[in-house]
This record gives sequence, structure tokens and C-alpha cells, in this order.
Amino acid sequence: MGADLTLEDEIVISLRRIIRGVDLHSRALIQSVGLTWPQLAVLRTARRVGPSSVTALARAVRLSQGAVTGILQRLERMGFIERQRSADDRRAFEIRVTPEGHAIIERSPSLLQDRFLAELGKLRDWERHQTLAALQRVAEMMDVESLEASPYLVAGPLDVAPSEDALSRPM
Repeated sequence: MGADLTLEDEIVISLRRIIRGVDLHSRALIQSVGLTWPQLAVLRTARRVGPSSVTALARAVRLSQGAVTGILQRLERMGFIERQRSADDRRAFEIRVTPEGHAIIERSPSLLQDRFLAELGKLRDWERHQTLAALQRVAEMMDVESLEASPYLVAGPLDVAPSEDALSRPM
């Protein structure tokens, strides 16, 4: 602890570091490959699961179908995915990753969440439960426990495109 900082100050500083780290990583991802974390997560998942419906893809990434639809529309405009009629049901469409989509995945940096989950996986079961309880208590203390949230470490909403403003703000 710093000489002039209280325990409470140290707790707030740690929270601020987490918030800032997520924000910096999100902006660095946008600047390096031009994709938001949710866009890259959907693209990676589409590659992993193979040709699939929007509903199946939304289930796989644990996002709402509406959020995934918006993300897929942007990825399609960028040429990273394509929608093709299903061979089984001509009324349905399947999402497929294009060669350009595969290339951007290969060029993309590792995600902050990947590192965090790897480190979290090294903890004992009781440590993970203790971490969860502490974070749930912090959310309760900040009166944000009822906010809807996805299981992704990302700054901002999940279904919006990166803006020039977001890219130009100082880190």
C-alpha cells in the first residue's frame, strides 16, 4: 500500500485499473485489426462451430440473437462472413467465415479474456468461488448487480461498431 493511501483508496485504484485495462485492450484491438471484441468473438466462434444459423451462433457466443445479427451484418459488410442458403432447408441461411475472415482471425491479437480465463483456471475451486463472491459483493456495493451483462470482458455495448471517436480518445 502507498504511504498516504487508505485501504479503501487501494481498492478503488484496483477497480480503476481493471476498468482501464479492459478499455485499453478494447481500443487496442480496434486499432490493430479494426474489429471490436464482440465482432472478433463472433467471428472466431463462427469459424470454430462451422456453418451454422444465427440462432445457433448466438447460443454458442452467449449473446442475444439481436446483438449477433447486428454484429454479423457488420462482419458481412466487411467481407469476413457470408450468408448462404442451407442445403437442408432452402428457407434458412447459414453463416460461413470467408477467406478474408480466416485471415483477420489469424492476424488478431490474443484477447484479454483468454488470458484472464487461463489464469482463473489455475486457481483452486475455493479460490474461484471466493473471487466470484468478492466481485458479486463489489457489484452489489456499487448498486450495479442488476445490470444485464454478458460473459465478456469488453468496454461498452456489445452490438455497436467502433466509432472514430472511440479510436481517437487518449488511452
